Amino acid sequence: MFPYNYHNNISNATQFPNPKSLFTSEIGVSGSSARGELNLTPLGALHDAENMLAHSKKLEENLQKLGLKIKHYEDNCAFLNDQMDKLDQLIFQLQGSLGKLHTSVTSQVDNHTYDSKQSEQNTVEQILRQEKTAAGVLCKLKSLHASPNLMTSDVLGIVATLGKVHDDNLSRLLAEYLGKETMLGIVCKTYDGVKALEKYDSDGKIDRTLGIHGLGCSIARPINGRFLAICLDQLRPYHGGTIAGDPQKKLDLVMPRLQTGECPSGFIGFAVNMIAIESKNLSCVTASGHGLRETLFYCLFSRLQVYRTSNEMRCALPCISEGAISLDGGLIKSNGIFVLGAREEVDVGFPLTSEFVDEPTEVVEAEEKFRLMFWEKERLIEDLQREQVLLQNAKLTFKQKKREFNRLLADSSLYRSNPAMSGDMENGAGRARSTTPQVYS
Repeated sequence: MFPYNYHNNISNATQFPNPKSLFTSEIGVSGSSARGELNLTPLGALHDAENMLAHSKKLEENLQKLGLKIKHYEDNCAFLNDQMDKLDQLIFQLQGSLGKLHTSVTSQVDNHTYDSKQSEQNTVEQILRQEKTAAGVLCKLKSLHASPNLMTSDVLGIVATLGKVHDDNLSRLLAEYLGKETMLGIVCKTYDGVKALEKYDSDGKIDRTLGIHGLGCSIARPINGRFLAICLDQLRPYHGGTIAGDPQKKLDLVMPRLQTGECPSGFIGFAVNMIAIESKNLSCVTASGHGLRETLFYCLFSRLQVYRTSNEMRCALPCISEGAISLDGGLIKSNGIFVLGAREEVDVGFPLTSEFVDEPTEVVEAEEKFRLMFWEKERLIEDLQREQVLLQNAKLTFKQKKREFNRLLADSSLYRSNPAMSGDMENGAGRARSTTPQVYS
């Protein structure tokens, strides 16, 4: 802060022995001095001194505000670090509890796991046979145990490997509905992962030495043609909620109804809810906390209905809004678009799984809590990184403003005649930082 008599002394400009020492082109004052011509009259000196005083007060206020910002960001970083430490302790404790719970139910699911793994391997082999595809390259790299990089670490998997069904016929029907291109689509968590898949040269042409094209060439599997890349963070998720108590978190969709109020004969369910998903992908897959059912599979299937027969499907036409399939091969893409002719076999289908063994409620709840904790930790890390950038920028600005403020003081004869003032001025903003900051929310 300024000394008590600083304002009175600097206002009485005629008391300065040498008025020229008050003026400098760096201060940016108005009047004749701004043009490099010193106004040595009493009124001119007073006017310029008042301008310099106003500028110094503005700089001091800016320093005080920046000091408060710095203190605020520092407290935010400390708070976030403390929250992460507490979360790490809870995660460690829950890991031990989960290990014991899994051991107690392992014997119940051994047979199921073996059958499921075998079916998954069959699907992977189907993809590997698609030699010149991006999906084939990724599966080959995985089989070679290649080290993950920035590109592959963001890839969640191939569409065909991220869901399972309970029936081989249903697997073929859903694969036909989606088509081979979609079944081989690469699913990324973020848009950064999508961008990493393919790079371009200065002419906008694909650079086949980088991205997935470069990886393909490195294992003698060059990619030909187009391929789909799906970004989960940019999909519009289903917001209608899930069925309460359902361990697979099936979507709470409104059942189709005839004008009589009855459910159509032969209606089995919605395709999006007939996909079995690994528990780790049921929630907290995206930055917003959503799982694969309400993002990826809702985007692919929406409210696609499944019926027993084509006749029953056609009888339910008034209830079908977004397509339907029947177990005997009937296919309606959407309202008014019917697929006719012989069925087309797609080379890649969803893996098969038997009915899931119901895990104890405490296991399901513990796994969900575990996923939520990891998701919260990722969000805390993002918040901390953002606060650290803000803190760094605020400190840099504070340093620049303080240098400007000190230069202003050095250019005044009053500052040279009273060096002790310099310490007070420099410490003004520092004292502001001791003010209690806003509470982090």
